[in-house]
Amino acid sequence: MKYHISTIPVWDAMKIDGECLLCALARKNELGEAERYLGASVMEPDTRIQVNDLGFCRHHHAMLYGMSNRLGHALMLESHTAVTRERMKKASKAVNQAADQLAKSPLGKVSKTGQRALQEIQQQAKILADMSGSCIMCRSIQENMDRYLHTFFHLYQTDTEFRQRFASSKGVCLPHMADLIRLAVDELGAKEASAFIHMLTDMQEKNLDRMQEDISWFIKKFDYRFQNEPWKNSQDAVPRTVNKLRGWCVGDEPNPEEK
Repeated sequence: MKYHISTIPVWDAMKIDGECLLCALARKNELGEAERYLGASVMEPDTRIQVNDLGFCRHHHAMLYGMSNRLGHALMLESHTAVTRERMKKASKAVNQAADQLAKSPLGKVSKTGQRALQEIQQQAKILADMSGSCIMCRSIQENMDRYLHTFFHLYQTDTEFRQRFASSKGVCLPHMADLIRLAVDELGAKEASAFIHMLTDMQEKNLDRMQEDISWFIKKFDYRFQNEPWKNSQDAVPRTVNKLRGWCVGDEPNPEEK
């Protein structure tokens, strides 16, 4: 087994033996990105330009807000809001002009000019939606995850121990299962991808069977007839099942050091 700086994060996530090593990687990366944007990078011109352009999604605004650095958050917001105001003014002017053109259409039908106005209104609405839906953290995390996925397949091909550890692991969440299947052919080639997909689907079925048993037993424990029975492995069945089905979002951090 040979370690390389690019493979260490993936191996570290594998060694956690959690429900999804890729969720562990994504969360660790997300926390690092949040600290970066609220840290020294808040004063870096290149970073501010990117933040001004993309901003943060609702999820990551909530995350930044909860990290007790209101000044860093405010500095990012100030310049991003200034840029957004100018973009919104431009979009507002265009959509108002289009609305005026639409209002001139004859009652009961829309003229060619009105049709163009409708198209312009929809285009400006999309521009506004894009302005409110972009996120520099989401983009950065996805770029990093693309590299991690490539590294995952590299290890799967070249490192026998990694391949064996993954095959005997608890699998991954459903969203990351989809990612692995989607990328398998490009990363592994046809024959090896076929074997990998069969292995992955079998693994996922077994682990979802395990989840089903745990969540069912958790429910039974609320029946007086099972009060004195052991909890087995079901006490955290609710968050584990949610995270398995949708990717990590509730319960304990997927990286033990972050608890």
